[in-house]
Amino acid sequence: MNPAFSVILFTTLSGAGYGLLAWLGIHYAWRPLPLHRGTALIPLMVGLALVTIGLSSSVFHLGKPLRAWRAFSQWHTSWLSREGVASLIAYIPALSLAWLVWNGESNVLSHMVGVVLVLCSFTTVACTAMIYASLKPVPAWEHRLVLPGYLLFAVLNGWLVFACTASLPPTRALSGAILPALVLALLKRNYWTDIDAITLPSREAATALEGIGKVTVFERPHTEANYLTREMGFVLARKHSRKLRLIALFLFAGVPLLALLFAWLLPVTAVFALWIAALSALLGAFVERWLFFAEAKHMVMLYY
Repeated sequence: MNPAFSVILFTTLSGAGYGLLAWLGIHYAWRPLPLHRGTALIPLMVGLALVTIGLSSSVFHLGKPLRAWRAFSQWHTSWLSREGVASLIAYIPALSLAWLVWNGESNVLSHMVGVVLVLCSFTTVACTAMIYASLKPVPAWEHRLVLPGYLLFAVLNGWLVFACTASLPPTRALSGAILPALVLALLKRNYWTDIDAITLPSREAATALEGIGKVTVFERPHTEANYLTREMGFVLARKHSRKLRLIALFLFAGVPLLALLFAWLLPVTAVFALWIAALSALLGAFVERWLFFAEAKHMVMLYY
């Protein structure tokens, strides 16, 4: 598939933003983190900014951006529409929490809003993942690890952005990043191994004529390049794929953990190391998301 920059930017930034909002919701629901009003407002605003920028960038991939509002009407059948509805609903608890933090918290209200914010944030990320995981014509996307992969990226990137914007202690930042980073690296390794073994079905199987005879293409469907050949026919060389996978793993898992470990050993470098960890994870997610699209093969190419 042809990797669209706008969609890659959208899934990377919005995923991190919703992950950050989810961590804030977890704090206000169960109070596991030492935050006060001034500390909480910064990550809250950053989370809303990431979500808004990500959602806005997704519109540029549409053929008719001015008609984007129509996507909200098909929520009962379309994961894309459900994502749009869920993303708008998530603004309600996020902005409510911002109002509560600014005007003085109420323990009962902030607890309730925190729980709702966690649910809305992860629901939106899950809807984004299901847009791709529900597409049977793309075997690499219809995979059991696509949904947990999207959620884990939101958890990891959200935590790292949260750690640097809230200036968390290096020990706490490292302890919160180790498990999601290692699990995500293992998950992506298994995912890539699985999709390497995927082969598109034969033309006989695709046309339900398997066992009857050999199906050949009598004439190409089109004489010139068109939307399908541009969007679905993108091919990434295997050698480049392997290099980019290693780069992605190093950026979203290796560098953040090394930076946080360095911050723990040398607390004077904590601020700088936390930002390095967060920015590296976002860049690694961007590379991984580019691969997610570039390595996917659509079955329509059996006819070309």
